[in-house]
Amino acid sequence: MTLKAVEKNPSAPWTPDSWKEKPAKQLPVYDDPAELEAVEKTLKNYPPLVFAGEARSLKKQLAKVAAGQAILLQGGDCAESFAEFHPRNIRDTFRVLLQMAIVMTFAAGMPVVKVGRIAGQFAKPRSDTTETRDGVTLPSYKGDIINGTEFTPESRRPNPQRIIQAYNQSAATLNLVRAFAHGGYADLHRINKWTLDFVKDHPLSGRYHDLADRIDQALAFMAAAGITGQNSAQMREVEFFTSHEALLLPYEQALTRVDSTTGDWYDVSAHMLWIGDRTRQPDGAHVEFLRGVKNPIAFKCGPSLSTDDMLKLIDILNPENEPGRITLISRMGHGKVEDHLPALIRAIQKSGHVVTWSCDPMHGNTRTSSGGYKTREFENILSEVQQFFAIHNAEGSYPGGVHFELTGQDVTECVGGAYKITDDNLSERYHTHCDPRLNASQALELAFLIADELQTHYKRRRDENGDLPQHGM
Repeated sequence: MTLKAVEKNPSAPWTPDSWKEKPAKQLPVYDDPAELEAVEKTLKNYPPLVFAGEARSLKKQLAKVAAGQAILLQGGDCAESFAEFHPRNIRDTFRVLLQMAIVMTFAAGMPVVKVGRIAGQFAKPRSDTTETRDGVTLPSYKGDIINGTEFTPESRRPNPQRIIQAYNQSAATLNLVRAFAHGGYADLHRINKWTLDFVKDHPLSGRYHDLADRIDQALAFMAAAGITGQNSAQMREVEFFTSHEALLLPYEQALTRVDSTTGDWYDVSAHMLWIGDRTRQPDGAHVEFLRGVKNPIAFKCGPSLSTDDMLKLIDILNPENEPGRITLISRMGHGKVEDHLPALIRAIQKSGHVVTWSCDPMHGNTRTSSGGYKTREFENILSEVQQFFAIHNAEGSYPGGVHFELTGQDVTECVGGAYKITDDNLSERYHTHCDPRLNASQALELAFLIADELQTHYKRRRDENGDLPQHGM
């Protein structure tokens, strides 16, 4: 019997809580089930954070990425926090993603699908369930939606009330992001002015000046032709989608609703959900939950993922082979890409599955500095992206997008880049509660370097096939 047949078999029905019958990894243990149940009941009556029609729109755009007609840019915080919740931080992260998008759009001549790790990225998987300090053992910090960072029994207790706070912060974040996306803040001329300022003051300004100038000239030509933000919504507004790892299943279940238009189930906590490398067991609770919702779904592909398990996961999550439904996020580590990625690409090509490929060059490249800080090397991040593009080009596959942990703040968490952050600088502005993030300068620098890869890729594609990418932001 095929997995597709199992999906339709009445003996294996899906319900929003059928995941509870499966083994679950990385979920917290709450000491008061009644308190958790009360929170879930409250949340079920709260308004949706996103709408099913928006999720369908994202799925259509991801189908274009899968077909080689668009690029996916996904980025944002490693883990959102309650302490750093401020409109300035939301604005700055949104701003740097827009800047990255315009550079990539111009380089590839194709639209960029913009998806934030925002308005819900609160839960984080951990290698160990507990942490020991000075002989005291407490639960590991698993994200602000579950517990706190302070090493005390009260803080580290999984607290269901944090779920309500995470929902409220997500709603407020989404409200501000929607205002930015549609209220004029995202005007292309404004974004390019920011980028020109960045290039002017950057140590590698000569390298980026030409591309920034050409973007400016293109916008000036459009203005001269009468196409401005005053008369064209495409010039002043952007579509911006949200995503997070669907780790805390009680939260996801409480925000899963039936769409009145289609009768399908959607998880209205975000437009796109993904399954992490630690929770992608084909017979596990997280896969069981996400197989039943109609949102676009992604899962992380680490070096331990076999081709058989990858294909099994796709069959479970996308039995109809619907374009735009599945994104495969490669996160190998710069020294392991060539050993593992080609086989996965070939298996997809042989199977006929339609997927969107994306590269997460962050999670496989973490190390501990001499001072005890978790960090990542800018050069290793860039190296993994370059290898991702090169391998897809060699295999005749489409390198659809990139996935970064970043912030608009001027932090010192990843080493390297043009400003040459070193291990000794990490303590200056190390603010992350979990994993190290690219700062705004490093993120935009990376966008210019990715632009080089995109231009090389599409020049080769035009030379070989004679097709031209479609323009658009």
